[in-house]
Amino acid sequence: MNCKVEKTKNANEVKLEITIEAEKFEEAIKKVYFKSAKYFNIPGFRKGKAPMQIVEKYYGKEIFYEDAFNEVAGDALEEAVKENKLEIVSRPDIDVSQIEKGKDVIFTAIMQTKPEIELGKYKGIEIEKIEYNVTDEELEHELGHMQEHNARLVTIEDRPVEKGDIATIDFEGFVDEKAFEGGKAQGHELEIGSNTFIPGFEDQVIGMKIDEEKDIQVKFPDEYFSKDLAGKDATFKVKVHEIKKKELPKLDDEFAKDVSEFDTLKELKEDIKQKQQKQNDDKAKYETQDAVIKAVCENVKVEIPSGMIETEIDSMLQNMEQRLSYQGLKLEQYLQMMGKTQEEIKKEYEPQAIDAIKSRLALEAIIKAEKIEATNEEIDEKLKEMAKNYGKENDEEFLKNENVRNYMKEGLANEKAMEFLVKNAKMK
Repeated sequence: MNCKVEKTKNANEVKLEITIEAEKFEEAIKKVYFKSAKYFNIPGFRKGKAPMQIVEKYYGKEIFYEDAFNEVAGDALEEAVKENKLEIVSRPDIDVSQIEKGKDVIFTAIMQTKPEIELGKYKGIEIEKIEYNVTDEELEHELGHMQEHNARLVTIEDRPVEKGDIATIDFEGFVDEKAFEGGKAQGHELEIGSNTFIPGFEDQVIGMKIDEEKDIQVKFPDEYFSKDLAGKDATFKVKVHEIKKKELPKLDDEFAKDVSEFDTLKELKEDIKQKQQKQNDDKAKYETQDAVIKAVCENVKVEIPSGMIETEIDSMLQNMEQRLSYQGLKLEQYLQMMGKTQEEIKKEYEPQAIDAIKSRLALEAIIKAEKIEATNEEIDEKLKEMAKNYGKENDEEFLKNENVRNYMKEGLANEKAMEFLVKNAKMK
């Protein structure tokens, strides 16, 4: 294999002219023939038994060219990229200029390469100091959640529905006097005031008595996910079967004993406060790092190739698809609900993708400039922690896997670089 490399007129783009020896191409043709021979049905021969020369004569000598090219081109391109120490960030644009039996195969591959980044100021970056302290309101809010979680339901029989009650209802919805899909349920428990139904629905349940039936008039929001219902007036036929009220436990030492390992409410409050402060500190740390790297990126100069942006957006879409799958949705369904095309979503993601790439490139450059690296001891410690989380404590193959170690090494170096930037930042 022979390779010539030249830069194109476009920034961060190279053109590789690769020559593959005729002998290798001949071997690939034979390999393809033996793989596919069973599919050829030629008169005078049993199916799959016709010699290669006969197959070529019957179908044309080019019959095996495409598959044979695919057999050899990938490895040749990978070898050329490795030999020339190129960091490729896009799919290759292939053009075959010579392909013929008995001759060398010649093709070109145009690809985008990782861009050089010019760092500006990254030490002494000025940002606003970010901190979050636990407030009394947050503490009371968390205790309120615990009360709600441990509340008991009391059946109400001597009064109508009030705000805060849980009403068991049957309902069926109609638009233009026609029932619509998904608008009917029986024995549904609705917390009045939770705002889980269409605006105005829950307010009209207030005052209804057990066994009472009522027509409730509402209007679907203009931005409702179903286009068939958005902005439409609707009538719901509703019947109340049961009314229940939450009875919250009293906040005292007995409550603390019932819901935690603590003996007093004071101890429980202190534990909640410590946990919330830990969450607040983590939030402040993340936001501080985000603010610092954004400020650093404002000072960098880099021309990001289109292929790099496309790859980043594709990765973001895959992550979105995975998150949607946890909710039982497909990307196509989500796009339909949002009234958008995949191309529109990609366009919306583009600024975010560019920021993410720029941040990564800036961190890589800072790691190189400051000679930041993770030690083997740090990698081992982090790997043991990861192995424990995945139940692989005794898996030596996992702990010594080169790809895993490199991934961990890169991650730790990024963490150190972020710590370096925050440490050297000026908090206003």
